[in-house]
Amino acid sequence: MKKIQNSYRKSGVNISIANKFVKHIAKVSKKNVQKRDKTFNAGNIGAFGSSFDISKIDIKDPVIVSCTDGVGTKIELTNKFKKFDTIGIDLVAMCVNDLIVQGAKPLFFLDYIAIAKIELKKLKQILKGINKGCYISSCKLIGGETAEMPGVYSKNKYDLAGFSVGIVSKKKILNKKKVKIKDLILAIPSDGLHSNGYSLVRSIMKNHKIPNSLKKDLLKPTKIYTKEVLNLVNRNLINSAAHITGGGLIENLLRSVPDNLSINIDLSKIKTKKIFKWLKSKNISEDEMLKTFNCGVGFCIIIKEKNFKKVIKYFSKKYMPYKIGHVSKQTKKIILTNSIKW
Repeated sequence: MKKIQNSYRKSGVNISIANKFVKHIAKVSKKNVQKRDKTFNAGNIGAFGSSFDISKIDIKDPVIVSCTDGVGTKIELTNKFKKFDTIGIDLVAMCVNDLIVQGAKPLFFLDYIAIAKIELKKLKQILKGINKGCYISSCKLIGGETAEMPGVYSKNKYDLAGFSVGIVSKKKILNKKKVKIKDLILAIPSDGLHSNGYSLVRSIMKNHKIPNSLKKDLLKPTKIYTKEVLNLVNRNLINSAAHITGGGLIENLLRSVPDNLSINIDLSKIKTKKIFKWLKSKNISEDEMLKTFNCGVGFCIIIKEKNFKKVIKYFSKKYMPYKIGHVSKQTKKIILTNSIKW
């Protein structure tokens, strides 16, 4: 009897399908590149490294800013609802929203997809979201890695990670040293849960049926704030900023204010959303809500009081910033008043 030979494919890894996906990525990425854009060669996708020519960017004293992030257990709900076309937007958003906290303009993005078995249809849907996120944030998808890992990930399971690089003039870098007493703290509305707190959400869903009217909110993608915030950065209208992600509103704001100053937040000013009200009704304390979720605030900016009217001109009605607090000099680092109107 002829002995059956072992092969990589028989172990669960199909390189030929992976190569097909790489070609698809190159094709999709090319669509986001302007004809006269010389910074990136779309044909370079699939190479050992990705190149980006920063010599074409007209910024004095340029500083490179980089970040990496994932989308947490929100991935589990994409499998539950078999909807994969927006999780890539979340992945890009979690990275580029961190870049703009320092005033950096996103330049390029790379992804890492680890999956039990390559399913082209699913991966193309994930990539569709990644590409859309790059388009919204005006950055380029220049490469990444897709790893087929049978035995590490069980059937239908996968994970995502994103890596992004941005650039900013040294003079325009946002940092907490610019924050002064009496500066205003403004909240910019979120689109919902964004990409945080899903382990708690999934735990609650095991015991409580979510209303049909709220199901669509579970996979609503993270809002990308690059256009609005960079308009303000270019006009020197922001002193500091905070992306409200893991740790919630208060913890992330604390990272954006000097140690010798205090943040004063009137919680009753926060405009929360129905999905958060439903979660709060499931025996979660307000303190836990604030630590786990954005509660309706996706991004915060700290500005001079005199600049308020100038700032709101750069936002649509849906994402209009509003006052939730101010900076002061107190013995306590955090001063919270009132409660969110759940």
